[in-house]
Amino acid sequence: MVSMGKKNPVLVLASAADPQLAMLNELPHTVCGALAACAPAAKEATVILEWSGAPELLRSAFAMCARLRWIHSFAAGVENLLFPELIESDVVLTNGSGVFSASLGEFVLAAILYFAKDFRRMIRNQSAALWKPFNVEEIGGQTVGILGYGDIGRAVASRVHAMNMRVIATKRHVSETTDPLVERFYKPEARREMIARSDYVVATAPLTEETRHMIGDAEFAAMKPTAVVINVGRGPVIDEAALLRALTAQRIKGAGLDVFEHEPLPAGHPLYGMENVLLSPHCADHTADWQDQAMRFFLAQYGRFEEGQPLKNVVNKQLGY
Repeated sequence: MVSMGKKNPVLVLASAADPQLAMLNELPHTVCGALAACAPAAKEATVILEWSGAPELLRSAFAMCARLRWIHSFAAGVENLLFPELIESDVVLTNGSGVFSASLGEFVLAAILYFAKDFRRMIRNQSAALWKPFNVEEIGGQTVGILGYGDIGRAVASRVHAMNMRVIATKRHVSETTDPLVERFYKPEARREMIARSDYVVATAPLTEETRHMIGDAEFAAMKPTAVVINVGRGPVIDEAALLRALTAQRIKGAGLDVFEHEPLPAGHPLYGMENVLLSPHCADHTADWQDQAMRFFLAQYGRFEEGQPLKNVVNKQLGY
């Protein structure tokens, strides 16, 4: 990338006046939440920051930005942003992958401990003033299988490895160099072999046509009856109907879920009332400063863009991540 010699104008697509937008004050930028408000600034913008605007707004703004060279998505998941015109263009797309991984890794560890120590029973007995000792599990030596070993997967691996757990994982491209955190890598098509060995199956994969419903009836059938499935990736990676069947029949021990096929999860959904489910409303990465972190990452990216340096988190638009 070649610097233009002056700061590149940014078109910020945001549906609300979030406090973090004030962090852009040193940059030439225009915030818009509706198409009409975008039009004047779109003529000059070389950068779009997709902060909280609807995907339809991004597509319309894209068509108006003749000078556009780079789009950055606040979120890690970009499956809703990949319209044909963007995929076929030379415009670079980056995302927020990695910004929220530490907190998601901690949620996975918390979910593992929740089921191993049976915290639900502990809290239920405490509320009922029952002194009723019961056995718990030790997680050391148990196996965590990670589906989709990317940045979130590494964050999970580092935390469970520190607890003396064994880590195995699927990865599309396995390099010849070894990963000290992972005992063995599997190709995605061999995921059932990996799942059969796992005490905890953790989905951290992005959502693509290849990963949609990657965990279905056949995968649940391959799991140990004592297995727990945990999803901190994208909701539709797990076939929710198949998950409900496995949980209802107690084919597996339980599920820890931060993401779902349809969000928000509607009132009355069966998952709300299941004793073998730990449910988080897609907020496992919502630390007190999570949005500040996301904006700081964009500002660092913008600095690289201005200086003609390679951007981080460049999305392969054909693959979708």
